[in-house]
Amino acid sequence: MTEFWLISAPGEKTCQQTWDIMMAATTRTNNLSTNHKFNIPDLKVGTLDVLVGLSDELAKLDSFVESVVKKVAQYMADVLEDSRDKVQENLLANGVDLVTYITRFQWDMAKYPIKQSLKNIAEIISKQVTQIDNDLKTRASAYNNLKGNLQNLERKNAGSLLTRILFLWIAYNDWHKTYETLAEMVVPRSSHLLFEDNDSGLFSVTLFMKAIDDFKHKARENKFTVRDFRYNEEEMKADKDEMTRLSTDKKKQFGPLVRWLKVNFSEAFITWIHIKALRVFVESVLRYGLPVNFQAMLLQPSKKTVKKLREVLNDLYKHLDSSAAAIIDSAMDIPGLNLSQQEYYPYVYYKIDCNLLDFKV
Repeated sequence: MTEFWLISAPGEKTCQQTWDIMMAATTRTNNLSTNHKFNIPDLKVGTLDVLVGLSDELAKLDSFVESVVKKVAQYMADVLEDSRDKVQENLLANGVDLVTYITRFQWDMAKYPIKQSLKNIAEIISKQVTQIDNDLKTRASAYNNLKGNLQNLERKNAGSLLTRILFLWIAYNDWHKTYETLAEMVVPRSSHLLFEDNDSGLFSVTLFMKAIDDFKHKARENKFTVRDFRYNEEEMKADKDEMTRLSTDKKKQFGPLVRWLKVNFSEAFITWIHIKALRVFVESVLRYGLPVNFQAMLLQPSKKTVKKLREVLNDLYKHLDSSAAAIIDSAMDIPGLNLSQQEYYPYVYYKIDCNLLDFKV
C-alpha cells in the first residue's frame, strides 16, 4: 500500500516512551505496520484562538494542495502519452521517491523558518501552491491547444484518396466483409485504414465516380458514415507545412514542459507534507494541551492489517478521548457504518495517500 497514517500521541514520561509503546503494540508480535518517527520542529504555538482558526484553514489548504499535486501528476502522465510507464520515475520529491521523502521527512528551515508564526507559514505555502496551480493552467492550455491543432490536421490529412469512410470501432469487421458489395464498380481490396483514435476508424476506398451516390446510400443503410475528399494540392501543401510547424513546436515545448512539471510536482508535494506536519502540530496542541509534548509517528499498514491496526490503536489510545473511543467501539459492531469517512479517533490522525494517478502505471 502507498497509504500512510500520520498520527500523534502525547508524550509519556518521554516522547521516546510513547514511541516504544506504539512500536510494541503494532510490530513486535503482529507486524501490523511499518513505522517511522515523523520529525516536527518546535514551531511557534501562538494563542488558542489563532490555533482554532488555523485548524480549519489548514484543513482547506490541505485539500487544495493535494488537488494541485494530483493535477500536476496527472498532467505529467497526459504529456508523456505513450511513455506513461515512465511517469512514476518523474514523480519525485527533492530528488527521491515519495515513500523515501515521507519516511525521512525533515522540515525545510530555509523555506519555512520556524521563527515565523504558523499562520505566516501557512500563507507562504498557500501563495506558493496557488502560483503553481495558475502556471499549470496557463502551460497546459497552451500545450493542449498546440496538440489539439496538430491532431485535427493529422485527421484531416490522413489520406488523399477520392472517398473516405468514417465509422465506429464495432463496425470494423462488418466493413471489411461488406464494402466491396455496397455498390458496383468498387475496386476490390482497395480499402485501407488511414487513421484511428479511441472510438473510430478512418478508411479509404476507391471506386468509379458514377458509383459514388449508390455507394453512399448503401453505406448509410449499413450505418457507415461517408465523407467526400477532393484533392487540392495547394491546400494539402499548406496543411503539410502547418503540420510540420506544429510538430516542431510541440517537440520544442515537450522537454521544458516535462522539466517544469517535475520541478513543480516536487515543490507541491513537499509543501503538502509540510501542511500535514502543521496540521499534526496544531491538532496535537489543541488536544493534548501545553506545554508541547507529543510524538508524531508515521505508520504504513498493509491492506490485510488495516482493520486490526485500527483496533489496536483504539485500545492503546482510548483513554485520550473516551467519547471517540466509545463511538468507534460501537461502530465496529454495526454492519454498513463506515466511520472512517469521519476520520476522528482518540489520537490525532491524518492520511497520506501516495497513489496520485487515476490509472495504474
